[in-house]
Amino acid sequence: MTSTSPRPGRLDPEIAARLKRSPDGLLPAIAQQYDTGEVLMLGWMDDEALHRTLTTGRCTYWSRSRREYWVKGDTSGHFQWVKSVALDCDADTVLVKVDQVGAACHTGARTCFDADVLFEAGDGAAGAGSGTPASDR
Repeated sequence: MTSTSPRPGRLDPEIAARLKRSPDGLLPAIAQQYDTGEVLMLGWMDDEALHRTLTTGRCTYWSRSRREYWVKGDTSGHFQWVKSVALDCDADTVLVKVDQVGAACHTGARTCFDADVLFEAGDGAAGAGSGTPASDR
């Protein structure tokens, strides 16, 4: 299912009233593997995408570049089966815990956060300032 623009959907009004959206009506949605805690990807949802995610058990996102809804896995076969959905303390970000089938990233990688590590704490180091920039490893 696609649409030409984000629009308010049939999202429960009590949930919708709590959301703090960007000026274009979107919320960042973080997908996380439910059993390992691995952060998989970041997508965007409007009310309709969140409603579809909550009611279908599959992640639906809003594509800002294509300006249409997309259901993770419909074209790639790399499905995200929803296990839980939580709103952060500021009500401006959604955390979707999923069972990821296949790659989460459009590049074919398991996660969108594998390829470009900017900083990683060194072995045995204590504190945030004691790590080594990825470029120095």
